Parts: sequence; structure tokens; C-alpha cells
Amino acid sequence: MLSTFLNNFISPFILILFIMLALAFLTLVERKIIGSMQLRKGPNVTHIYGLFQPLADGLKLFIKEPVRPLASSSLLFLISPLLALTIALLLWMPIPLPTPLVDLNLSLLFLLALSCLTVYSLLGAGWASNSMYALIGAMRAVAQTISYEVTLGLILLCLILFSGSFTLQTFHITQESTWLIFPAWPLAFMWFVSSLAETNRSPFDLTEGESELVSGFNIEYAAGPFALFFLAEYANILLMNTLSVILFWGTQVFSNFSEVSSIVLMSKAVFLSILFLWVRASYPRFRYDQLMHLIWKSFLPLTLAFVIWHLALPMALLGIPPQL
Repeated sequence: MLSTFLNNFISPFILILFIMLALAFLTLVERKIIGSMQLRKGPNVTHIYGLFQPLADGLKLFIKEPVRPLASSSLLFLISPLLALTIALLLWMPIPLPTPLVDLNLSLLFLLALSCLTVYSLLGAGWASNSMYALIGAMRAVAQTISYEVTLGLILLCLILFSGSFTLQTFHITQESTWLIFPAWPLAFMWFVSSLAETNRSPFDLTEGESELVSGFNIEYAAGPFALFFLAEYANILLMNTLSVILFWGTQVFSNFSEVSSIVLMSKAVFLSILFLWVRASYPRFRYDQLMHLIWKSFLPLTLAFVIWHLALPMALLGIPPQL
């Protein structure tokens, strides 16, 4: 009974606590790295090396009075940031770290289905704000998210054909001999770029577009609700990078030592997160037509071709259909 209680009630809170701490210090790492790349000091006032800066930022945001526009839809305006953070945290449930919080047989389908709900929080926030800037930013966010989910889904289909299963734990076994990034490096590259677009990160942060939309769909949010959107964005960044490690940079070599495996998984996820920050500091923002051209005229035909290739290859070489 005690172990069941711990697994069902205590483990989720512990996971959420560590995720929130990781999100807080990811913001510090981002500001430090970008400050270093752009020859600025970054946060260095709050305690030693600015280590308390995330705590100071969170305290400042959550003790401020939240402001709501009088013409906004009050209920949807308040629910949208809560929905965004809730979905971002629920997506961590089937992630094996090294064991998942909830053991799902179709964990990849669960991730795809739940991630699609993110667009409702973005569209709800933009529409409920009753602001033209917020609505345009929300429409951009929805169009961008839906478009790049097509590519991510097709890449996942190719990887499912590699592993023969819809379960994330299977990818540890699939990558016993070699990581999938080597035989499937074009898919890994498109996955990385699509992850940047899916999480609305530079150079694909068209939902914000400060020079055009003055922060986009969350322009009317302040204090705590704004912080919830901020945390949801960084939770999605860490999730996508952790998922990228599981799919392409397997940790099966350390499967007998779960603690070491978790450390290796986190180290690789941190490395990919730093690449996200590097890209933000290095590349200018795309135009919106360039963003859509990249997905519909470049990535979509390529991913469709790879799906057909991975379907036809087993039949051509072995004379049997691929096993799912």
C-alpha cells in the first residue's frame, strides 16, 4: 500500500519539482550563454554569479498583481496559461528517466495526441485577450505548430519502422549496436529544426515578433499568468531535447546502471538545449513565408520520401513487409 501511494502521489510531485527547478536554471544558463556570446556579462548581481536570479525573477513575477484587460474573456484568459503549463508537464509522464512515470504501450501516440492540445491554449490566450496583436500572434502560433507537427509525425513514423514499436523504451533496445542518428542523420537534422519551430524558438519565433506584434499572443499577460506561459515554453524545450536523445542518441550502453543512464540522458539533453541557445544567439528571425516554405516545400516532401523508402526497403531486401 505504501509503495502504491508513493508511486501514485509522491513520484509525480517529485518529478514536477525537479522539472520546475530545471526550467528555472535553464533560463539562467540561457542568459549566461547568450551574454557570453554577445560579449555581455549576463546575470551577475543576484548572489554569486547570479545563481539566485531565477528565484528572484519567479518571486517578482508571482507577487506582482496580474492585470486583465476589461474587454477580455475573463475565464478563458485565466485558463489558457494554466492549460499550457499543465499540458507541458503531462507530456513528461511517458518519458523513461530511466523508467516512465506511467508505463504506456503507445507512448509515442500519447505524446503526439497530447502535444496537439497545446494549440488550444495559444489560440485561447490570443482570442481571449481581445487584442489584434495577440490574435495575430496566436494565429501564427497555431499555423506554425500544426505545420511542423506534420513533419514531426512523419519522422516518428520512420523511427517506428526502425524500432518496430510505438513504445519509447524500445528505442533503448533498438540502439544497442549504434545510435539512430548515424543511419538516420537527415531525419535527425529535420527533427532538430522542426523542434525549434515546434517550441517557437529563434529563428522561428514568429509568434512573438517584437518588431511586429510586441510579444504576440501573450502581449496582454503579466505577472503570474505570463510566468506560466514562460515555464510551459521552457518545459517543452527540455521535453523535445530529452525526446531527441531517446530517439536518436540512445543510452542502452548504460542499461544495467539506471543512475548512470539517467545522468547520460540528462547530459545529452543539456547539450541539445545549449544548441538551442546557440542557434538563438546566432541566427536572425525568419520571415513568415520562409517559415512556411521550409516546412511545406522542403521538409514535407523529404519526410514523405523517407517514409516510402523505409516502407519499401524491407520488402525489397527481405521480401517481407515491415513489422509494427
